[in-house]
Amino acid sequence: MRDKIQSFQDKFICFLYITMYNKNKEVVILKLIALDMDGTLLSSNLEISKENLQAIQTAKEAGHIVMICSGRAKEDALKLLEEYKLSLPVGASNGAIVYVDGKVINSRCLQNDKVYKLAKLLEFEGFPYKLYTNKGVYSPYTWQDQVMQAFEENKHALDVTLEELERITEKQKKSNLITDFQKIEDVVNNPELEISKFFILTFNAGHRAQLLSMLQEDTDIMVTASAPTNLEIMDKNGHKGNGLKQMAAHFNIPIEDTVAIGDNFNDVPMLEAAGLSVAMGNAEEDVKKLCDVVTLTNNEHGVAHAIEQFVLKQTSSSK
Repeated sequence: MRDKIQSFQDKFICFLYITMYNKNKEVVILKLIALDMDGTLLSSNLEISKENLQAIQTAKEAGHIVMICSGRAKEDALKLLEEYKLSLPVGASNGAIVYVDGKVINSRCLQNDKVYKLAKLLEFEGFPYKLYTNKGVYSPYTWQDQVMQAFEENKHALDVTLEELERITEKQKKSNLITDFQKIEDVVNNPELEISKFFILTFNAGHRAQLLSMLQEDTDIMVTASAPTNLEIMDKNGHKGNGLKQMAAHFNIPIEDTVAIGDNFNDVPMLEAAGLSVAMGNAEEDVKKLCDVVTLTNNEHGVAHAIEQFVLKQTSSSK
């Protein structure tokens, strides 16, 4: 009997937590809103518009939980949020790292032996890569030289400018978010490091397809992409869908009351897991096809539009 009473109390508390009343005394179901960063929350200039900031603030004031679910490293995502004075839970490294209120509440990292084998494969095949860890981003000391060489060899077939390439290679270096290493053994033999993601540049479409085919034979990993010129490797459970589920469980929000907004293929797991999936207007066409609705582009404050239309307007009319 005591267990039944406790169970009822827990469910009642959970109900109170995920519901509230609006000014008309109508019941409002609280939502967990998961936002991708690049190509979604951020404009093409890598800025968060005042419209998006206001929509996030309005959603938070209404009691909804807004989280970031990004392929970026935790430190990178938090630094950007700090620039805009935003305090949000974060699913980093494509959801492999789930971070709330200064604590990592869940992590799905790659085993060191797997990291070693993958690194050796990438080095043998000539693919530049970086490692996303619990201590920031690590890259081989030859990273920039490798990137420039790969770019020069394939620039005739690329839709990437030299300026964009320099941003890829220099952005994190200038902000002290990246650490060089001499050889992969230095990383995997460091007991303080946990590796959550490989970020790989793939400028040659044919070589990319061959690498993807090799990687997909490994059932312990998940391979995705956030742009046509990269591949990303995580643990098989280290994806945005799992990151969304972990965050929903933490806040006692049913998965059907979650909203995910994204633009690229690494967003697919969270878009498939969410109660409502929203594709950006600039999203890949295949991503748009699998989503419930499509919002405006990242340069048209598509996140703000989605929050206003599919969260605030919907919940304010709920009874």
